[in-house]
Parts: sequence; structure tokens; C-alpha cells
Amino acid sequence: MNFEELTGQVAALAKTVGAFIRHEALSFDAKKIEYKGLNDMVSYVDKTAEEKIVAGLIKLLPGAGFITEEQTVNKVSEEYTWIVDPLDGTTNFIHGLPSFCVSIALQQRDELVLGVVYEINRDECFYAWKDGGAYLNGQVIHVTQNKEFAQSLLATGFPFYNFEKLECYINVFRELTQVSHGLRRVGSAAMDLAYVACGRFDGFFEYNLNSYDIAAGVILVREAGGKVVNFKGGDELFDSRELIAGNLFIAPELLRVISKHFGK
Repeated sequence: MNFEELTGQVAALAKTVGAFIRHEALSFDAKKIEYKGLNDMVSYVDKTAEEKIVAGLIKLLPGAGFITEEQTVNKVSEEYTWIVDPLDGTTNFIHGLPSFCVSIALQQRDELVLGVVYEINRDECFYAWKDGGAYLNGQVIHVTQNKEFAQSLLATGFPFYNFEKLECYINVFRELTQVSHGLRRVGSAAMDLAYVACGRFDGFFEYNLNSYDIAAGVILVREAGGKVVNFKGGDELFDSRELIAGNLFIAPELLRVISKHFGK
């Protein structure tokens, strides 16, 4: 399979669906939301966007299965699986904040082979495919080469419904705030990872993540020369639901700090 060609087709689809989301944002009524759980919101925009993405992906790879956030499709495949978040940053979208994106990844058995993150309001399309490098709007991107933790800009996601590890998280936040240029919270894990891949952030960490939150971003970081591990330093990300990403110098430092607090 030509993953480069397929990635281009997925990127075009993400942009088309992104245009729909951008249009809906202009007149979106925040009263038209549903709650899937505590602070876990969804709108008709998420669901319609997912339906459009699924319909497009079925045409590109008819036999593939799907893992989607809104579960608008139920299809299993042993070989290829699309992992889709139609609107990562739903809370931002609902509140009128401009940071949200489309995230689409393809997994071949247990290996991620392509990923696309389309940041809608900045019209920035991040994409990567297996052994092909990572790109932003046609330009090659790389993680930073910063070796100094004290000069790093980091990103994270705040816990919003699983508070069992909140104390550990606050301790990590307290330490990192004092030894770095600071922490940012964009509100979209897919965008955080894309920003690590292109060098805007030196590192990122978060827990309580789903596969559709991170799949596309993970291959972006890896193809951009970065490292992605869980809080124990392992490669299993989806089952652990936790992630550390960064350049080859900062990621190990993040792991050291996080392991100290989450390993207790």
C-alpha cells in the first residue's frame, strides 16, 4: 500500500470536514449539547463530522475497521483500523475558543502507519506516514533539539473527570512549573502532540487519554524524530491511557519527574 498517497487523500478529507466544522462554529448554539459523562460533552457537529469522515474513509480503504469517538460506525478488521476523533477539543468548540482539530490515524494490526491532524482555524494540516517523515502544510517538521529542561516549554491536559490521580498530577505540575519555561494547556491532545512534532512544545504529558485522542499525534511525533512512552517508560499507550512525548532529551526528563510522583 502507498501510505504517502493515502495520507494525502486523508488530509484532503480532513480539510473538507474541517471546513464544515468551521462553518458550524459561526452559528453554534451551546444549548445543543449532550453529556456522555462528567464534563464529557458532544454535539451534533461532532457526530455529523464523524459520519462524513467515516463515509470518506470507507471509500479510500473499503475493508478497514474503525475506532471512533462518537461510535457512529461499528466495523472490525484484523488488518487495518482507522482511529478517528472528528472534533478534538469539543469543549473549546462549544465555548467559542478557536483551538480544535480533526484527528485521523490508520493502524495496521498493532502499528500506526499514518496520521493527520488538521487544526481548523489556523488551516494547519499536520501529517505523517510510516518511514516518510512528518509535515506541516507541505514543509518537513522536526521536534526541537533543546537539551535544557530549564529552557523547555511544556504542554499538558488537566484532569476533568478522573480525579483519583489529581494529587500526583498537581505535584508533577508544581515541580515542572519551577524548572521549565512553563506549561500550556491547549485543550486538545492531538494538537499538543502536533505542536511537539513541529517544535512549538518541547514536551507533553497527560493521562486518561483514549486512542482516538492521541493516535495521529503519536505517529507525528515519532516521524518528526521524537519519543513517545507511557508513564512507566513503555511503548503501550492505548491500554495505559497515559502518554509522555517530547524530543530525545526532554522526554526522558519528563519521565523521570512523572515516575517520581505517579510511581508512588
